[in-house]
Amino acid sequence: MTEAPLGTAVAPARGGPAWLAERRASAAAAFSEARLPTEADEDWRYGRVDELDLAAFSPARLTDGALADGPAARALLGALGERACLVRTGPGRVEVDLAPPAAATGLAVSPLSALERAPFGYGSLVGAAPDAFTFLAEAEATDAVVVEVPAGVRVDEPIVVVHDLASAEDGAAYFPRTFVSLGEDARASVVELVASNDARLLALPVTELELGPGASLAYHAVQQLGRRAWQLGYQASTLGPGAELTSFTAAFGGDYARLSTRSSLTGEHARSRLLAVYFGDGGQVQDLRTFQEHVAPRTRSELVFKGAVADTARSVYSGLIRIAKGAYRSDAGQTNRNLVLSEGARADSVPNLEIEENDVRCSHASAVGPIDAEQRFYLETRGVPPEVADRLILLGFFGDLLDEAPHAGLGALLREAVASRLASRLAPPGSRP
Repeated sequence: MTEAPLGTAVAPARGGPAWLAERRASAAAAFSEARLPTEADEDWRYGRVDELDLAAFSPARLTDGALADGPAARALLGALGERACLVRTGPGRVEVDLAPPAAATGLAVSPLSALERAPFGYGSLVGAAPDAFTFLAEAEATDAVVVEVPAGVRVDEPIVVVHDLASAEDGAAYFPRTFVSLGEDARASVVELVASNDARLLALPVTELELGPGASLAYHAVQQLGRRAWQLGYQASTLGPGAELTSFTAAFGGDYARLSTRSSLTGEHARSRLLAVYFGDGGQVQDLRTFQEHVAPRTRSELVFKGAVADTARSVYSGLIRIAKGAYRSDAGQTNRNLVLSEGARADSVPNLEIEENDVRCSHASAVGPIDAEQRFYLETRGVPPEVADRLILLGFFGDLLDEAPHAGLGALLREAVASRLASRLAPPGSRP
């Protein structure tokens, strides 16, 4: 690995065209002047950012040879079956395998470094809410994945992007970057995986989703980092008039894994549905922050996040719905539900509303608690052992969201992952590995 401190790399040394080097240099300068957030900041409360020592990490070594898939990537690819495109990334590498039928539709998937200029809109969503870590990600990203679906094109099979540090070294920092742009009335599905081995590493993934008028995107984000990894991720989307986004996030890995999601409905009649399942055990922290922004009138957003924590794990959910002036007749909902499976576990849930317009519908709900004793008793009176009863209740708790995963194969894979995790946590103490 390089020994250069994070954010100080000389831009030309990263390779790529001059315009990209200039972007990196500008971001590095901004990072050098930015203040690192602390837990005293409202948007970072309840997390563990004060524990982060950036000096302990260096940019991951540039990848030579073929990119290898780890267990998470192999399982995902097996579950999805046919795909329009497969992209594998590693430090300094973006490998694109675009199926001929998808290429014939006009679908374009490229490394950012291969383009003569930045795609229209690239970086604009990150710039809407910059902090030190987004500047750092921009400065250190060696390349990015650019997915462009032309107007009127329908891509039926999923576009799969795999960021898998299957052979990472301790102290590596990695900066996956993905930009997805759909033209007017385009339709596509994107599956993005961030995974790693068990190395102590830092991942700062950034994803931008830009939907033109009438476009429809099903986006799936799966996070299965190793148990010693830190993630500080950012996902942003903007929806034009009549556009529809279904975003499904599954967060299972990491030591401390944070994902901030910003969804902006900028066109009239735009609709977003944001779904997430997360699970933490051991000493994990799953930290999810959301911002549903209604800018245009007659827009609709719905958010449903469900999580469970066991042992001494923690989850954090903090969400804000903002109805801007002029976004009349908007309809926004936010629901967060958490199951606490152990006395030492904890879940924080903080929903918020900011309404600047009349004639709107807006609601939020949150719940934190243990498994329902009445449900357990009902099953036990019918001969179901306690540990099996708890497992059934938990699978039912997650089941409605897993059924709504936009890709059936992914939904089945996540259901199996949750069942395996629950079986391990709820087995009788003497039978645990």
